[in-house]
Amino acid sequence: MTLTAENILLLGSIMLFASIIASKTSFKFGIPTLILFLIVGMLAGSEGPGKIYFDDPNIAQFMGVMALTFILFSGGLDTKLESVRPVLKNGLVLSTVGVLITALLVGAFTAYVLNFSIVEGLLLGAIVSSTDAAAVFSILRTRNIGLKGNIRPLLEFESGSNDPMAFFLTISFIELVLHPEASLALLIPKFIKGMVLGALCGYGGGRLMVFIINRINLDVAGLYPVLLISLMFFTFSFTDTIGGNGFLAIYGAGIILGNSNCIHKKSLIKFFDGIAWLMQIVMFLTLGLLVFPSKIIPILGEGILISLFLILIARPVAVFLMLIRARDLNNRKKLFISWVGLRGAAPIVFATYPLIAGIHYADTIFNLVFFISVTSVILQGSTLSLMAKWLHVGVPEKVKRKFPLDLELKEDSKSELIELDIPENATAVGKKIVELKLPKSALIVLIHRHDKYVTPGGETQIEANDHLLILTDKKDLRPKVFETFGIQLD
Repeated sequence: MTLTAENILLLGSIMLFASIIASKTSFKFGIPTLILFLIVGMLAGSEGPGKIYFDDPNIAQFMGVMALTFILFSGGLDTKLESVRPVLKNGLVLSTVGVLITALLVGAFTAYVLNFSIVEGLLLGAIVSSTDAAAVFSILRTRNIGLKGNIRPLLEFESGSNDPMAFFLTISFIELVLHPEASLALLIPKFIKGMVLGALCGYGGGRLMVFIINRINLDVAGLYPVLLISLMFFTFSFTDTIGGNGFLAIYGAGIILGNSNCIHKKSLIKFFDGIAWLMQIVMFLTLGLLVFPSKIIPILGEGILISLFLILIARPVAVFLMLIRARDLNNRKKLFISWVGLRGAAPIVFATYPLIAGIHYADTIFNLVFFISVTSVILQGSTLSLMAKWLHVGVPEKVKRKFPLDLELKEDSKSELIELDIPENATAVGKKIVELKLPKSALIVLIHRHDKYVTPGGETQIEANDHLLILTDKKDLRPKVFETFGIQLD
């Protein structure tokens, strides 16, 4: 079937609806949602029942870059500076030198396995060298995986900030493949310029967004998201036009805006969270349409070898080398960080650049990258919870959020919402709230008991298996609160 103006909306709406319905049931079978989006796209493609012929890498690249812009910006909005500061050093080395080490190792192995030239091998290594922000954000957040210490902010910051390095390496090795006489050393100043301009434009773009949103007075509140979209695309395209890294700029702008005080901030964050999900679906559907499954079958053996090398050797080596001085991260935590090296749509989008550039073996590289990304999301994405439990890096169930309420404190608030389960052996079981020696600044807000919500009073008795929501005006009262109820805080 050929796409036309008459049927594109109909087919698009059906595919979008099918993807959302598929994601509804994905968790029952432990299948990452993003893979289902790809499968829907492949089924709708020319070799699937849908018979939609799509073979235009330029359109796929445009859709992918636009989607990544929304995803990175939304990820930046959700990134809290207070959680990033402790992991900033580790995150930066992972997203730069760590990406380079991964690219070099995978590139050398690829050149050996496929009998490619070293530069062609390094090109594939560069394309799959970064973890994918869409995959990491969606799987960690939708699976509600609680992680100890600073593991989660480190993983999210790394995945949001390492695409610029992978993009630079990809473009650089394409240049070296096309012009063998060129020197990699000549590309270093270009890299420094791109990163510096990207960081500066990201900071300036974020500040500009805050200034305009707070100063402009729009009569229609619904226009604020539209205004922010225009500013987001301007930041990305302006940075790219002057030679900066647009991906770094847009992620940085999101961080600046997300950590500043501006009107309609909560609604804007929710809006972009929804748009980011839409962009993920559209991106994976488009890439699913672009791939031809029959072309993947001949490279399955090599694809499995490269994928396993990336997951089991290259990524762990890069992580352990970069975090060798991270004293707050033991070997179990480093191993888990290695396992969350998810590849997803970003590498597939980057794989369209060799296709458009007319690189020799570009078709093989694209199919290999597609296979590697799919196996990574399936193998690693579906086992994150299991690995967190096995490596003992997960947060105990009793301290994970369970209340289905939209409770949110201000950014600069010193208060904290604490949730805890009351086990049967807790000393507080059978006692009235008035009998508990809770800190004076702690208040039990709500009790979830037997599928009902109870408004607590002084005479309310604590029962086993109660789930409590407690508000404190100090963030360091968590240990005292747990001690009051006779619960050990792991």
